[in-house]
Amino acid sequence: MSIPNHILEQLNSQADLISIIGRHTTLKRAGSEYKGCCPFHGEKSPSFYVNPQKNIYHCFGCSVGGNAISFLRDYENLSFIEAVNELSKQTGIEIPVEEQQNVSYQRSALKSVSKPPQAMPKPPPDALSSENSPPSYHNEDHNNGHSTYNDSASYDSVPNHIPYADIDYSGADYDPVEQQSYSPAWLTDDHSIKISSNSTTADKDGNLYELLIQIQQFYQRNLATHPHAKHYFMARGVTEQSLETFGLGYAPFGWQHLEHQFPQDIAGLKALGLVRSSESGRDYDLLRDRVIFPIRDNQGRIIGFAGRALDNEVKPKYINSSDSPVFHKQHVLYGYFESRQQRADRWLVVEGYMDVIALYQAGIYGAIASMGTAINESQISRLLTLNPTLTLSFDGDSAGQKAAWRTLEISLPVLGDDKELRFLTLPNDHDPDTFIKSQGSDAMREQIATAMPLSQYIFAYLSERYDLALAEGKAKLMSQVRTLTTLLPKGSSFRYLLNNDIYQKLGGKRSQNVEAKDALLDFDGDMTISQQLQLCFLFQPRALIDDPIEAIWQQAGINGLNLPTHIKQKASPDALRAVAWEDLQDDALQDVVSTINRCLNYLPTDANAAAHFILSNLKPITQEALSRSWGPFYKTLTARNILSLDELIENLVMQLLKLHMKKKMQDLIQNPDNIKLAVVRKQAQRLNDWLLMQQAEQTS
Repeated sequence: MSIPNHILEQLNSQADLISIIGRHTTLKRAGSEYKGCCPFHGEKSPSFYVNPQKNIYHCFGCSVGGNAISFLRDYENLSFIEAVNELSKQTGIEIPVEEQQNVSYQRSALKSVSKPPQAMPKPPPDALSSENSPPSYHNEDHNNGHSTYNDSASYDSVPNHIPYADIDYSGADYDPVEQQSYSPAWLTDDHSIKISSNSTTADKDGNLYELLIQIQQFYQRNLATHPHAKHYFMARGVTEQSLETFGLGYAPFGWQHLEHQFPQDIAGLKALGLVRSSESGRDYDLLRDRVIFPIRDNQGRIIGFAGRALDNEVKPKYINSSDSPVFHKQHVLYGYFESRQQRADRWLVVEGYMDVIALYQAGIYGAIASMGTAINESQISRLLTLNPTLTLSFDGDSAGQKAAWRTLEISLPVLGDDKELRFLTLPNDHDPDTFIKSQGSDAMREQIATAMPLSQYIFAYLSERYDLALAEGKAKLMSQVRTLTTLLPKGSSFRYLLNNDIYQKLGGKRSQNVEAKDALLDFDGDMTISQQLQLCFLFQPRALIDDPIEAIWQQAGINGLNLPTHIKQKASPDALRAVAWEDLQDDALQDVVSTINRCLNYLPTDANAAAHFILSNLKPITQEALSRSWGPFYKTLTARNILSLDELIENLVMQLLKLHMKKKMQDLIQNPDNIKLAVVRKQAQRLNDWLLMQQAEQTS
């Protein structure tokens, strides 16, 4: 199976190499790189470096180096195809089927193309009636984040001549009669673009990347010959330097200007989605009378185009070219390549292409925008690898804030404790483009520097949606916060801290843990630890989404114990694994935990209703014991306005673990097994050290 080089390049550039290598060795940031002990050879001083900018690694000790594919192949012993498939799963980049693998296409023989008429008289007023009007952009529908057409009927029923709208260019050198001609200047004057590929032989295959360069040059030339299009950019404050840096252009009126310019490359134009066919089989250009933003991949190659309507009333305002063998919009960020060229080290997600350009012009590098689709988890992860702080800037209107919230939810699974998400909403309904024009670049830098932290943004966003004067409103807000925090990575300290911080903002005078402990004592101080934990799980079943025992095992570092070599060699795998619920030998607790895990996806949102749903699925003996206690326990918690039991659950689980390990050591002393005893003692010591550290932090 052969895989095109451009797909391999995309896989390697989009892979999260830090996470891949981080599974095997600890990497720490060292300037713009990460360093650690080489996983390929034993060493005590780190000489292994990973460059997230280039997505490559190198060891100065053993000279090993490579990219994501080579690491999976050489270290994890995967075959080349297995490594490629693994990266395909991680990045979402599909490996194309055989007939789609090639970026080449068959060029056709050059045919004589009759020149279009030179000019067309202005149509009478009734020529633009609803029946004879040019196809409306409102016929476009959105599919998978880009615009598609359903306009074959309207295209087949109208002439090929579309007049320009009446535009006042305020003194620009503009001739409306000349510009209304169907035949644009680049086809009729003596300086029309000469594309060398048009004179090559038909039997030579074309290359999509080369064709895209030629199309970009064609669009760029058209910007210079159509003053009304260039006026759009000038009015938006785009400089000549930015026009050149971003390769901006213009797609003229006319249904088939690309076919006229590239008559031998129709197959390539269709493969790129820039030329489409109507239902009757007539070809037409996707982008017409739109300013053009070329889209580049991480290597700087042009892979597609975005077209922006000159008239704000035309919908959709932006159209992206379709996905193609070289363009997968869900993996591309506009402005990423240009920012990397300027060695950007801080990253800002914005909504629009013009925002990216305005920030770049202001010397604020690192602004990127998604391709009309929501930014995805792998892109967020990639940006957080380049810098642990990522700022999101969305418009202050309803649509902008909904987009910001969606991005927040997407980001949480990759937001480790060492990562930070910040939110920037500019005042007075500004976007970065308009704010820079109004207030200047220094003011924009100040806004970015003081962007709102994630915890503040969550509270601000939710507090506008719930009536916090009512206990019910507070409970609903806290419930949504708990749902959000379950999206955070396993073992996240931020989960508890965020829950507790927002509880304090809701008026809590004491920590949730103290309140919850008092509530348990008031309810029944003689209950066992196991019985308390069972009731806590009934009240907050989603605490089991991430196994609390496994979380403690990881946070305490018990899973990475540095045991003597002879102990490691002689210890059975069972002795080294984490404690499981069944090891606690508590039938009632095991019944509650397993039942909740089975029912998690079906639980009602109301806490009381969810508890009764769980109770109805327990074994009769467990159900009978818990049912008597649930009602009074629930009333005690609600009377004290207890909203979260995270810390209490963690403390109860730790107490059970300590009791379990103490009993296990006693059993091993009575029934000697020196190897197992040595492992358990090490585990118990590590757990105790971690508990002491936790207590010190809470009292400091």
